[in-house]
Amino acid sequence: MGVRAPSFGGVRRAVLDAGSYRVIMTKSRWSAERAGTAGGPQDTPRTGPAARTGSCPRTIFGCTLLAVSLGLTATACGEDDHPLSAAPYDATEQISLGGALGGKEADPDEPIEVTAKDGGGRITDVTVTDESGRLLAGELSADGSRWHSTTPPAAGARYTVRVSTEDKDGSPGRRTAEFRTAAAKRTLDVTFGPRAGRYGVGQPVTATLSKPLGDREKTARAVVEGALKVSSEPSVEGSWHWADDKTLHYRPREYWPAHATIEVRSALKGLKVKDRLYGGEAESLRITTGDRLEAITDAAAHTMTVRRNGEVINTIPVTTGKPGFSTRNGIKVVLGKEYFVRMRGTSIGIPDGSSESYDLPVYYATRVTWSGEYVHAAPWSVGSQGVANVSHGCVGMSTSNAAWFFETFREGDIVRVVNSLGEDMAPFGNGFGDWNLSWGAWREGSALAVGTPDDPAATANAARLRPEV
Repeated sequence: MGVRAPSFGGVRRAVLDAGSYRVIMTKSRWSAERAGTAGGPQDTPRTGPAARTGSCPRTIFGCTLLAVSLGLTATACGEDDHPLSAAPYDATEQISLGGALGGKEADPDEPIEVTAKDGGGRITDVTVTDESGRLLAGELSADGSRWHSTTPPAAGARYTVRVSTEDKDGSPGRRTAEFRTAAAKRTLDVTFGPRAGRYGVGQPVTATLSKPLGDREKTARAVVEGALKVSSEPSVEGSWHWADDKTLHYRPREYWPAHATIEVRSALKGLKVKDRLYGGEAESLRITTGDRLEAITDAAAHTMTVRRNGEVINTIPVTTGKPGFSTRNGIKVVLGKEYFVRMRGTSIGIPDGSSESYDLPVYYATRVTWSGEYVHAAPWSVGSQGVANVSHGCVGMSTSNAAWFFETFREGDIVRVVNSLGEDMAPFGNGFGDWNLSWGAWREGSALAVGTPDDPAATANAARLRPEV
């Protein structure tokens, strides 16, 4: 069965009676004998597995398996005097908990230690869990004398320690104890965005940190990123990307599915981020998506094509940026909508009173960059719409078309420009240009992208290491 047999101390054999067979197990031998009517063996020759006797390798402890292979039903693996059949004894006097005795709060910057006192047998298993069930990883020495944590405990948390022991006769012991860790003095708080609500399928999720973590602090970044959880229904592949030292963006490989539910939460609270800095508070977030709306503006053709869930629902004549003020190419995301905006040339660096200067009242303005690029009504340029590019960078259209666009699109919907002479939309810093990065380039901005395990099962196994027997 691949499990090492515990020592049997002075016990010479364990007997399992089941129907017409009796399984006898000793320190070094096992046999299965045919039982007679009086309970003794018969002289009838036997063949097959039930007839064989011989040495039993020490790494085999197969009472139950043997019984199954013989077609038997067994409820015990030995007589009442076998050490494994006894209830575990109280091992409190044999085990010492370092850093958490006497009701003193443990320092989360120090490892937790469990040691076996001299003459008190050995430790066979240790599990340490917090109130949410998270295991604290650790290592057990080969001789079973000491266990210590290999990852920092969370700050301000309550832990339960369960210790299994074995005395010199092989009898099992147990000790359960609780301790608290001191609260953190410095915390890293997280604020998720956007606000709760319904968005377009291009809306990234953001996480803003209360303190910066530089590009060189890769371990700290991995701790933070690994604790920020995003799930969606339907489920899609996605990843965080560090936009700067205090901001992370999360997006799927492709756009979010239409009518999806996206939930964001943090498991960072109490976790050690770096020296003397621990995870703090974060309010969970839930957003949903609507239809997949995309507006594709072809600057060379002076036309905007609008699709809903892949189907064309409108084609609009437009004007985009003229030479020197060309509209940015690439994918943008609606940032907000303003019914009225006063647009002035000075806001984009045009000197007041110059030939390019302007000061205009603008209606139905849908913002796509923080620097001032909008889709908006431009009644003064209707004659050029569909024919020429005459704007200072915005996408202009008639008032009726702008009103329709304003009412149809919401934050997070996709606005894409192609065939413009302008520069490409930057991924960060001027709105949500996240989708202009390939998936490979996006993943490169994750602290968990390469060689960072995030496997709870591995953590559980590391926390339950046992010594060799």
